[in-house]
Amino acid sequence: MRILELPEPHAGRGQVRIKVAAADVNPSDGVYRSGYVKKLSPGAFPDSDAYVVGWDAAGVIDEVGDDVRSELTVGTEALALVLPQLTRGAQAEYLVAPAESVVRAPRGVTPTAASTLLMNGVTARQALELLEVPPGATVAVIGAAGAVGGFAVQLAKAAGLTVIADASERDRDLVAALGADHLVPRGDGFIDAVLGLRPDGVDGLIDTARFTAAVAAAVREGGVVATLRPVTDAADRGVRLRAVDVSKDLGDTGALDQLRDQAESGVLTLRVAATFAPEEAAQAHALMEAGGVRGRPVFVF
Repeated sequence: MRILELPEPHAGRGQVRIKVAAADVNPSDGVYRSGYVKKLSPGAFPDSDAYVVGWDAAGVIDEVGDDVRSELTVGTEALALVLPQLTRGAQAEYLVAPAESVVRAPRGVTPTAASTLLMNGVTARQALELLEVPPGATVAVIGAAGAVGGFAVQLAKAAGLTVIADASERDRDLVAALGADHLVPRGDGFIDAVLGLRPDGVDGLIDTARFTAAVAAAVREGGVVATLRPVTDAADRGVRLRAVDVSKDLGDTGALDQLRDQAESGVLTLRVAATFAPEEAAQAHALMEAGGVRGRPVFVF
């Protein structure tokens, strides 16, 4: 990874340009950077010697194209969620984004913290929706101390659900503070502990750690395990494995607005693991890929 000097982008029709103040690093950045996604969708990444990483960023709108909704004006503090293909990634000084993928930033929150919201919030929100559980249901979250898992716990509680969450000894206080109703061991013992609380299994499970079909035993017959990446495993007892696809919700302005409001009101807790200068890109991505990060690494521009 290196600093690139690219032509300055400008907002076109239906777009705004953001002068980026902060952009976070997510696991998906490593997946895209590795070439894995290009193998699945060759046309999504035309040959280029420049690829800018990053799904979301926080900053100030400094250029507005035609046919953009009225609240997105020059000088507005904003968040954007984009699909990082070719040169469109968010880890850059300037980001041009479709207006529908841009919302006002949460008030009272620093850009550094705000940059961690949209990618992780949309992932957790979509995972919860994939479970299709009714009000009052019980769900389990694996990886509850992580950025997506933590949001999943908080969104589930805001929806009136009972939450069983895993936690290591060092993360028990953190996960409890996020609002989990029951804490169970991380790793070995998770399934037995969940079944000890719900003998027939939970109504749905969000797996942010990619255990996939192995944890289906903790889910009731006909329930759903939501995963963060596509899986080919098979589950028994009618348990369905369903994968999140953030790209489907990039332009869901209403969902992005709601996540912003939830961060602004304190329903969602924004966590920054560490900050980096753009020149420290390799170190920031290495930290993310090492695992065990609580919050997200963030570039500060």
